[in-house]
Amino acid sequence: MNRKLPAKTFVLLFTALTFSAASRAQTPEIKFIAETLVVQAEGTYEADPDLATLTFDISSQEKELKPAYEKASQSLRKIVELADRNGVKKEDVSTGVLTVTPDYGGDRKKRPRSYLVGGQIVLKVRDFSKLGSLMDDAVQDGIADFRSLTYSLSDEEASKQRAVADAMKHAIGRATAALAQKGQKIGALRFASLDVKQLMGVAQIGSVSETVEVSSTSGGFFNRRGKIAPPPPPVGHPEKILVSATVQCAFQIE
Repeated sequence: MNRKLPAKTFVLLFTALTFSAASRAQTPEIKFIAETLVVQAEGTYEADPDLATLTFDISSQEKELKPAYEKASQSLRKIVELADRNGVKKEDVSTGVLTVTPDYGGDRKKRPRSYLVGGQIVLKVRDFSKLGSLMDDAVQDGIADFRSLTYSLSDEEASKQRAVADAMKHAIGRATAALAQKGQKIGALRFASLDVKQLMGVAQIGSVSETVEVSSTSGGFFNRRGKIAPPPPPVGHPEKILVSATVQCAFQIE
């Protein structure tokens, strides 16, 4: 004789079976946690920068477009020639493009009263002894306006790898020391997460570290009637660059 179970009994039975199946499914995870040691460690790598990046703004404003564009183009060529004389390779010079901004001056007929042509040039300098000459010669006679000077590492990936290796060394050392107290050893690495950060060096002006930037106005890329770019700072000693890495590892316990 088939007896039909009450609805309440059926629900309880289904819940018990579900809980049992879930418990069996979770067993490997509990075993994994029980046999694993999770360690977090930090590592660093510090180095002197070997690459300086100089950025200059180029701008020219005239009543006619052609002379304004020619003057800006001439300024770019002068900076490129200056870089070549100081041993900067062609691939380390980036000129970008020149932009044209007409100034209507409130004319209802929308006829430009003048044209502003602006651009930017970036030099990657590996010989720091050339920085002073480049900065001084570039801003003389209004050829260009100094924007910023930053220091960095030419091979950033190698520095990051060294910071990661230092972090892993610390993680293994901590895990080994922790398990040695119980006469155990670390086994295979089951899981690892990694976070790498890099702090960039900047130009030093006296005792203050800062990067000088040109302020732009609503009139275009750079309006000479607006804020004027400051002169280049004296070239100081660049700070060391610190690369840091944080690693979290899960080691099997043997």
